[in-house]
Amino acid sequence: MSRLNVNPTRMELKKLKARLNTAVRGHKLLKDKSDEMVRQFSAIIKENKRLRDEVEEELSETLREFSVARSVTPAYRAETAFSMPSSGVKAECGTSSIMGVEVPDIKLVSEKRSDGLPYAYSEMTSEADHSVERASRLLPKMLALAATEKSVRLLAEEIERNKRRVNALEYVMIPQLEETIKYIKSKLDENERAAVIRMMKVKSKA
Repeated sequence: MSRLNVNPTRMELKKLKARLNTAVRGHKLLKDKSDEMVRQFSAIIKENKRLRDEVEEELSETLREFSVARSVTPAYRAETAFSMPSSGVKAECGTSSIMGVEVPDIKLVSEKRSDGLPYAYSEMTSEADHSVERASRLLPKMLALAATEKSVRLLAEEIERNKRRVNALEYVMIPQLEETIKYIKSKLDENERAAVIRMMKVKSKA
């Protein structure tokens, strides 16, 4: 490990010891932060998988019922029926913090529903009714899934950045400071021995 290019003085030794103490404390804090982020990341991954499995299963069933409805209904009538919204949705988008990482926080704050479905009951089949109701119930889960997946990506990026900082401290900065401190101590000891020898020679000649 290469050492820092500094003058081997006591003042420099004091500064380097202070830097080393700071680096060691910083390494411990970053390592603890990294461990906690990984723990929370694992929990969010599990929640993300649960939401995705539920959304995919319900969405698959919704599309199946919608396909059945389309197959027994004239195309122009189905397109007209499903082009008219039956409800209005308002979402509140904000952020929350996980270990200092800003992640999205999306909440469904209101849902204004019209009376009944966006078409006459006689125009469409019961599968269409079910698919519309399923899609309506699925929306909150889809919003939660979107927020969770974005949180996973942001946390993964921060964990990777934090890991690089920890490694830089552990394998570069701290060993470099330790090597430099060792070098300065060695030079100071060498200078002290040389000074003692000079004094002994002076006394012996006196």
